[in-house]
Amino acid sequence: MNRTRGARRGARMVVSAPSRVAGGLLAHLLLGLLAVLFLTPTLWMVFAAVDSEPSLRAGPPTSLTLDHFTAIMTEEIVYRPLWNSLLTCGGAALITMVCSVLAAYPLSRYNLRFRRPFLYTVLFATGLPITAIMVPVYGMFVQVGLLDSLIATTLFLAASTLPFGIWLTKNFIDGIPIALEEAAWVDGASAWQSLRHLVAPLLAPGLAVVGIFTLVTTWGNFFVPFILLSSPEKMPAAVRVFTFFGQYGSVRYGELAAYSLLYTLPVVALYMAVSRAMGGRFALGGAMKG
Repeated sequence: MNRTRGARRGARMVVSAPSRVAGGLLAHLLLGLLAVLFLTPTLWMVFAAVDSEPSLRAGPPTSLTLDHFTAIMTEEIVYRPLWNSLLTCGGAALITMVCSVLAAYPLSRYNLRFRRPFLYTVLFATGLPITAIMVPVYGMFVQVGLLDSLIATTLFLAASTLPFGIWLTKNFIDGIPIALEEAAWVDGASAWQSLRHLVAPLLAPGLAVVGIFTLVTTWGNFFVPFILLSSPEKMPAAVRVFTFFGQYGSVRYGELAAYSLLYTLPVVALYMAVSRAMGGRFALGGAMKG
């Protein structure tokens, strides 16, 4: 009887093994195809930036040159737009992080009367396309005289990313044991002191995620600053990409690729720096949660 069961189990394993291998091969093929689709534009950007005769084809450069970088390294094309992007996007990230903590903490720790409707409203706002509200926002900016203002644009960018920031921050705060705060309250700490000295340090990895998400989202936002800003000296780097598109469909591919590389470097560098600095603290947060 045992031999019969063992034979049946062996038969099942023999039958199921080819299906598992086929499934693994199919998964690897799909992942490889996705990797090629994502890497092809990046390879074109790298090759065209140093190619003396760039085109739309993603291939090795015929001859290497740095003239494209030299042509764009001016105050009007690179330095000032990047500075404007750092001001608007960095300011929006800081505002979103602070406001997310202040809004998510009572939602996580207190039984508020309108807690559930408010959370549903926040969840709905995360899926609302920003293009659907730009017409009334533009009219409001015109009426109150905030058009062509970097500060007002920064505040609107922060407001557009705040719902998702609140939702993420609340989930992170839910993962922090409330027993730690109760122990601090017993020792005489107030809610503000426990939030500042206990919750905020444990929440630092989650806030880093919120900040990076906000910065990446606003850094690549072309539509909002294009609508709300009109002065060329206030345009961020996302809008300055129009500089390389001429009339009748002409495009300066080499300068466009070089500009795109410089445009992506700050975000990539920030992500790598924050992920390396927060690596240990993410592990600590997981240990505290368990």
